[in-house]
Amino acid sequence: MATIFTRIASGEIPSYCCAADERHYAFLDINPLVKGHTLVIPRREVDYIYDLTDEELASLHVFAARVARAIKRVIPCVKVGEAVLGLEVPHAHIHLVPMQSERDMLFSREKLSLPAEEMQAVADAIRAEFERGQGA
Repeated sequence: MATIFTRIASGEIPSYCCAADERHYAFLDINPLVKGHTLVIPRREVDYIYDLTDEELASLHVFAARVARAIKRVIPCVKVGEAVLGLEVPHAHIHLVPMQSERDMLFSREKLSLPAEEMQAVADAIRAEFERGQGA
């Protein structure tokens, strides 16, 4: 049985896609800590991030860095934080969170509820910046 993230990456379940290539997929967290909170996954379904091969792990982090740079150009923030938790969904993933302060990375805090139109606009803006950065 495929994980929800595998089903999202395959297009079976709709998502707010921020970036994608043949090996990775990035989409907005539907329960974000802050506006622009994005999840980055390998398309290959692996539960534990450190079960990825060295090459896959490096590739995932390079892809995540490119997504983080796009997020920073779209969402005003001091930095984009990164977290790897991975207990709630058995599919390796990286959280990218635009930060004004370290409090923005507290996963125990109340999550935002943003309208679908705003989520789509944020995803579209991040994707446009990601694609613009491809040639950089």
